[in-house]
Amino acid sequence: MSSLALVLAAILFLQNTNHLANEKSPYLQLHAHNPVDWYPWGAEAFEKARREQKPILLSIGYSTCHWCHVMEQESFSDPAIAEIMNRYFVSIKVDREERPDIDRVYITFLELSVHGAGYPATVFLTPDRKPFFGGTYFPKDASNGLPAFREVLTEMSKAWSNDRDNVMKAANGAAGALNDYVQQQASGTETLTAKTIDQAYTGLQGQYDKTNGGFGDKPKYPQPVIMNFLLRYYARTGQREALNMATTSLRSIAAGGIHDHIGGGFYRYAVDAAWRVPHFEKMLYDQAQLASSYAEAYQVTHDTYYRDISRRTLDYMLKSLRSPGGAFYSAQDADSAITAGSPELGEGAFYLWSADSIKQVLGPEGATVFNSYYGLEPPGILYLKRLADQQSVAVLDTSKNKLFETRAQRPEPRRDEKILTAWNGLAISALARAAQVFDAPAYERAAVAAATFVRSNLYDSRQGRLKRRYVAGEAGIDGFLDDYAFLIQGLLDLYETSFDVKWLSWAVELQKKQDELFWDNQRAAYFASAGNDLTVPFRMRDEYDAAEPSANSISGMNLVRLSQMTDRAEWKLKADKTFAAFSFLAQSSPEILPQLMAALDFNLSKPKQIIIAGQPNAPDTRALLRLVHERYIPNKFLLLADGGAGQRQIATWLRFVDSIRPKDGKATAYICENYVCKLPTNDPTVVARLLDEK
Repeated sequence: MSSLALVLAAILFLQNTNHLANEKSPYLQLHAHNPVDWYPWGAEAFEKARREQKPILLSIGYSTCHWCHVMEQESFSDPAIAEIMNRYFVSIKVDREERPDIDRVYITFLELSVHGAGYPATVFLTPDRKPFFGGTYFPKDASNGLPAFREVLTEMSKAWSNDRDNVMKAANGAAGALNDYVQQQASGTETLTAKTIDQAYTGLQGQYDKTNGGFGDKPKYPQPVIMNFLLRYYARTGQREALNMATTSLRSIAAGGIHDHIGGGFYRYAVDAAWRVPHFEKMLYDQAQLASSYAEAYQVTHDTYYRDISRRTLDYMLKSLRSPGGAFYSAQDADSAITAGSPELGEGAFYLWSADSIKQVLGPEGATVFNSYYGLEPPGILYLKRLADQQSVAVLDTSKNKLFETRAQRPEPRRDEKILTAWNGLAISALARAAQVFDAPAYERAAVAAATFVRSNLYDSRQGRLKRRYVAGEAGIDGFLDDYAFLIQGLLDLYETSFDVKWLSWAVELQKKQDELFWDNQRAAYFASAGNDLTVPFRMRDEYDAAEPSANSISGMNLVRLSQMTDRAEWKLKADKTFAAFSFLAQSSPEILPQLMAALDFNLSKPKQIIIAGQPNAPDTRALLRLVHERYIPNKFLLLADGGAGQRQIATWLRFVDSIRPKDGKATAYICENYVCKLPTNDPTVVARLLDEK
C-alpha cells in the first residue's frame, strides 16, 4: 500500500470515530471506528432514542468471540448497512464481560422468546429498553436459513413505523414474561437434603456421553463444575461410577482438539461431540477452573497424567495471560492474521497445522513418530490419538517444543487485556489449590501477586467495595456478585495455602459487604447486581452452574466455609436460606446446579476442622501440611496456629484456638469435628490415620 493510500485510510478511520472512542473495553474499542454511530449503554443513548422516537438496536458480545468479529467485519464495517442503522435506530454496544447485569436480562429474553441464545446477541428494544425482537448472529447475506442482517433491519424499521401498536404489545408482553421469570427466581422455601444430591447424580448419569466423555450433546463445554461435583460425590458415597465419569471426561477433554497440545491451555468449547473441533478463544475462567479440576483428580487418583495437565494449564496462564502487575488478563482471541502484515483474519489461524508443515519442522522421521501419537482433524487441529509410552515422552516433548517455536513466529491472536475481579478470583483459587496439591511455592507466589494487585487496584478500602474491571490503568464499574463471591473463594483458598491471615480477614470483610449489597432480605439468596443502575430494567439472580459457576452456588460454599472458620451462625443461616431459595429448581433439575450441590454436600457433612500448630515454613509444619494436601478431603477447613498475630486474629473468631500450642516443641495436628478435637499429635502416622477416618 502506498504512503498516500495509508494516509487516506488513516483519515477515513478517524472520520468514523463514534461514541465508543473513549470507552475502555477492548470489545467496544474494536467497534469505535465503525461507520455505525455506536453508543455505550447510558443516558445519552436512551435520551436520543426517546427524543427521536427510534428503537434501540442492542448488540452484546465480547472481544474474543469469533462470530462477533464476523458480524463486525461483514455488517458493522459496511457503510450501506451502517447508514440504515444510523437512520432508523439508536445503536448500543455492550461488552457482556463488563456488564453481566445487562447481558443477563437480554440473553434471558432470547432464551424465553427464540429458545436459544449466543453471541453476538442482537436485540431490538423500545426507547424504554423493553425488548421486542432478537436473535444472535445475522449474516450480511441470507444463508443457512438465517435472514440477511439488512433484511432484519428493514423489517424492524418498517414494523416500528407502520405497526407500532403491535410492536409495543410484543414489548410489553416480553417485559411481563421477564418480570414473571424474575419473580420465580430463587422462590423456593424447602430444606434440601442428601436426597437432592443423589438426584443430581442420577440426572448427570442420564446426560453422560459414554462414548466421548462429557455431558449433553454438541456443542460441548468442559463444565468443570460437574467434575467438582462428581469428585465430591465419589468422596461422599464411594460410588466408583462418579469417579469414572469425571476422570473419563477429563481425559477426553485433554486428548481432544479443545486442548492446545503445543502451548497449553484450553479453548472455550468444541462444536462436535468428540471434543475435536473447537472455537479457539481461550478464556481465563476456563483455564482456572480446569486446572483446579485436574489437580483434584490427581489428589483422588495420584495419577500423574492429571497433575501434568493441571500444571501445563497453569503455566499457560502464567506465560500468556499474566499482566506485569501480577493479575490476569481475560482472554486470547479466536482469530488472528493469516499471514504477517495481512488484514485478513482467520479463526484458529495461529493454532492450525498441515501434515506438510509438521514434516517441515520435525523432518520425515520426527513427523512419523509425532503423527503416530497425534492426529490432525480438518482443518488442521491437533488431537491426541494415544498416550505416549515412557520411552517416547522425551522425544515428543522435543517435537512439541520445536512446533511451539515455529508457531511463535506466526501473528499471535489478540489478547483482551481487561482484568476482571471475578475471573482473577478463580485464578487465585486455582493457583492456591495447585500450590497445595503439588507443593509448588511458585504458584503460591503467583496467587499472592494476583490478590495483591486486586486489593491495590480494584478495591476501595474506605467503602469496602470492589470494582469490576481494570484496563489501561483505570478501574471502573461497581463490582457484581460474582466479583465478590469468586474473590472470597480465592482468598479462602489463598489463606489455606499461605496462612497469611490478612487474606482470611479480607474475605470476612468482603462477605459482610456482599451481604449488604446483594442479599435479598425478602426471599433470601443474592441478587447478581447491587441494583444501583436504574437503566437496567430487571435485577436478576445467578441460577445455573454453566461455563462459570453461579455466584450464588459459590456464595453458598463460601458461607459454609466462613461459618466454620469464624463460628459465625449468621453465615450458616444465610447458607441454609440460599439452598432453600433454590430448592424448587434443585428438586426439579438438580443436575443443572452441580456447584450448588457440592456446596450442599459440604453443608450436610461433618467437615474436618484441621489446625496445625507450628511455624509456617518450618520443616515439621510443612511435613504435616503435606499429609493434608496429598489427600482429597473436600469438606474441611485448615487453620494454622502460628503463636503470633495470625493465631490471635483467628482466636477472636474461634476462642478455643487461643490455647492450641505445639506439643513437645514439634509441629502438632489438632483434628476436630464440631470444634471437638481428637488428642493432639505430632506423629505423622497418627495424623495420616486421623485424616483418613470417615
